Amino acid sequence: MSYLSSPRALTALLLAASLAMPAAASSSSGQRSRTPAHADAVRAANRAATIEPVPDAFVNAGAVYPFSDNAVYRLYAAPERVSDIALERGEGLVAVASGDTVRWVIGDTTSGSGADRQVHVLVKPIAAGLATNLVITTDRRTYHLALTSSPGSAMAALSWNYPEEALLAIRRAQAAAEAAAPVASGLSLEKLDFGYQISGDRPAWRPLRAFDDGQRTYIEFPASLAVGEAPPLFLIDDKRTASLVNYRVQGRYYIVDRLFSAAELRLGADKQTVVRITRGPAGEARSNRRRAS
Repeated sequence: MSYLSSPRALTALLLAASLAMPAAASSSSGQRSRTPAHADAVRAANRAATIEPVPDAFVNAGAVYPFSDNAVYRLYAAPERVSDIALERGEGLVAVASGDTVRWVIGDTTSGSGADRQVHVLVKPIAAGLATNLVITTDRRTYHLALTSSPGSAMAALSWNYPEEALLAIRRAQAAAEAAAPVASGLSLEKLDFGYQISGDRPAWRPLRAFDDGQRTYIEFPASLAVGEAPPLFLIDDKRTASLVNYRVQGRYYIVDRLFSAAELRLGADKQTVVRITRGPAGEARSNRRRAS
């Protein structure tokens, strides 16, 4: 009689197996209980991020999506049909990756030249009923697409518009227009008084000059003012008392709707940076003559 055919041995083997089974079952059950929650979260996120083509999205036969980072754009393809994915003009292709490169034929080409050069990624499934994803990286952004093939109609083309870039372009144009605009209209050169002295610390934003037109004082800053924190302006009276004054910012200029003898630009708390603007004697005399007349 062999060992395994012994009744005592069989009993011991079955007992050991029965003791081991609950632990394994518990481990397997625990894994199954965690997996659905994880999978559900992924599926829910993908569904929420996927943008489907709708009738209003089409311009002629091409769907035009508004671009958003990490969104997933659906493209419906069909066998024996090539679908064109057109990138932004001037955008450079870095790489194209797909989850299925066996049953999907994927290539790229370009149209136009110079600033109008445009990259096209071309996709074609070899059969219906296929689904995979496509990731396109460029020198500007990353595109995520969900590819689905069916025996029906295929999307001829897919492209994007770029609302954020358009808004940035508008803001840049507005900033350029403001910078190019004159600081004030109707200024007469013979009325301008440049008799101001600038002293004190030398931060990057230290004013280049100050002048007035007899009614308003203009303080001109370097271009670096736009990339840092702007210093507030304080008027200094005869008792060396500082008081914050109202002013408006136009481009690189502070415009104060009054004249002053002394003012300070102050920035910082513990170790304060101070730049002093003082009106010279010639300017004071000129202002007195204006008031007298």
